[in-house]
Amino acid sequence: MKKLVTHRLFWPVAALLALIVVNTIARPQFISITVRDGELYGALIDILRNSAPLMLVALGMTIVIATRGIDLSVGAIMAVSGAVALTIIDTSGDPGSGGTVAVALLVGILVALVLGVWNGFLIAVLGIQPIIATLVLMLAGRGVALLITDGFITTVTSAPYKFIATGYVIGLPFALFISVAAIAVIALLERRTALGVLTESVGINPAASRLAGVRARGIVFGAYAASGVLAGMAGVLYSSNIMAADANAAGLYIELYAILAVVLGGTSLMGGKFTIAGTVVGVLTIQTLESTILFLGVPSAQAPVFFAAVVIVVVLVQSPRLHRWARRLIASRRSGGGSASGNTPPTPPTPSTTTEPTKAEAVR
Repeated sequence: MKKLVTHRLFWPVAALLALIVVNTIARPQFISITVRDGELYGALIDILRNSAPLMLVALGMTIVIATRGIDLSVGAIMAVSGAVALTIIDTSGDPGSGGTVAVALLVGILVALVLGVWNGFLIAVLGIQPIIATLVLMLAGRGVALLITDGFITTVTSAPYKFIATGYVIGLPFALFISVAAIAVIALLERRTALGVLTESVGINPAASRLAGVRARGIVFGAYAASGVLAGMAGVLYSSNIMAADANAAGLYIELYAILAVVLGGTSLMGGKFTIAGTVVGVLTIQTLESTILFLGVPSAQAPVFFAAVVIVVVLVQSPRLHRWARRLIASRRSGGGSASGNTPPTPPTPSTTTEPTKAEAVR
C-alpha cells in the first residue's frame, strides 16, 4: 500500500477520480453513456472529445518542459495553423473535396512546424531564453493570423474538414483517435527509445549532458519543433470544431492550461524527469473541471475564480511537502497518545558513581 501511495501517478489519478465521484453524486447521469445510431454519447465521451486539442498541446509542452524550457507560443501557433487551413479551403473551388482538405491540413501543420523550428533556432542556436523567444511569437503569431484572414473570422462549409473534430469512427469520436495516436507516438519515442533519457539528461544538467556527448542543442531544437507540430494539429482540431478561423479566440490561454496539466500530472517545471501518463491525467482533470463548471452554472465572470480554487485544492492534495507534514503530524500524535496526559514525564538524571577527587588526593 505504501508503494502505491508513493507512486508519482497516485495523487493525480486520485484527484481525477475524486472529481468524477463528485460529479456522479451531483448528477448520476454524468457517467451514463448512451448509444444512438451506433455512436456513443455522454458527459465522459464529451470530455474525451473536447480534451483532444489541449491533449496535443500538453504533450508538446511536456517535452519542452522536460528540457528545462517553456513554450508560450502554442496558442498563437494554433491560431496561425487554423487560419492557414481555413483560408486554403475557403479560396478553393471545391471546399468539400477530400483533396482540398488534405492539402489544407498538410500546409497548416507545415506552417506550424516552421514556427516551432523558429522557436528552436532562437533557443537552441542563438541561446535566447525560452520564455522570451516564445513570448515574441506569442505576441506576433496572432497578428500573423489576423493578416492571413484579413482581420475577419473566416467561415467555411466543408463536410470532410468538419469530420475531423465532430466525426465518429466505430462509435467513438475521431478526435479521440487523434489524441490517442499522438499519445502513443510520443510515449513510444520518449519511453521506448533513448530519446527520453537524453531529454531528461538535458533537462537535469545541460552542461554535463554536453560533456557526456549528448547533442543538447539538437534535443532542445527537436522539442520545440515537436511542440509546434502538435500545436498545429490542435489548431486544425479547434477550427474544425467551430468551422471558422478566429485569430483572437483560437488557443486563447491554452498555453497556461497546458502548463497546468503538465504540473498536475507530476512533471516538474525545473526540467528533467517527466511523465506522459501524468500529463494525460492532468488534461483529463482540467477538462473534467470545465465540465463541472458548466454543469454547476457558474457565471462566466466567476468561472476563473472557481477553477483556480479547485486547482489550488488539487495541487495541495498532490504536494509532497504537505504529505510529509501530515505524516509527521500523525506520527507525533500517535507517539504522544501512550500516556493519559499525552506527555511522557521526564526521567530523573542518574547520579554519577564517581566522585570528584579532593585537592589532597589530586596533589598526591
